Amino acid sequence: MIDEGSDKLRDDVADPATWTVRVCTEKCTTCIFRPGNLMDLTPGRLAQMIRDAIANEGHIVCHSTLGTDAPAICAGYAAHPRGSAASLALRLVRAGVLTIQPVTPAAKDRPIPCSTSPLPPAPKRGRR
Repeated sequence: MIDEGSDKLRDDVADPATWTVRVCTEKCTTCIFRPGNLMDLTPGRLAQMIRDAIANEGHIVCHSTLGTDAPAICAGYAAHPRGSAASLALRLVRAGVLTIQPVTPAAKDRPIPCSTSPLPPAPKRGRR
C-alpha cells in the first residue's frame, strides 16, 4: 500500500548531471493509473493526488522508483492530459525528458536502463 500520508509531488526527478527530467517509459505493473486499484488506495485518493499535482504544477512520482537514486515521474501521470500540461517539470523540459524503464523490486540495486526521448506534445489549450 502507498503511504498516503506522504506528499510525493515534488520528489527530485531532475537529473542534475544531464539537466533532464526522468519519466517512466511505461506504466509499472502496479501503476496507480492502471484499472483495478492495484495499490489499494482509499477511494478518491488517486483523484486527490491528481488534483494536488495539477494545482501545484507538480507531478506524481512512480512508486516503483521511490527510494532509488533515480525517482521518475509516473508514466500514467505523464500521459494524463491535464497533468502533462500542468506539470512544471514536464513543461519546462519537454524536449529533453529522460525516459526510464520502471524499477522492479528485485532490480532496485541494478543500474536503470535509460534513453532520452521527448514526450508527445502537450495538449493545445484554447486562449481565454
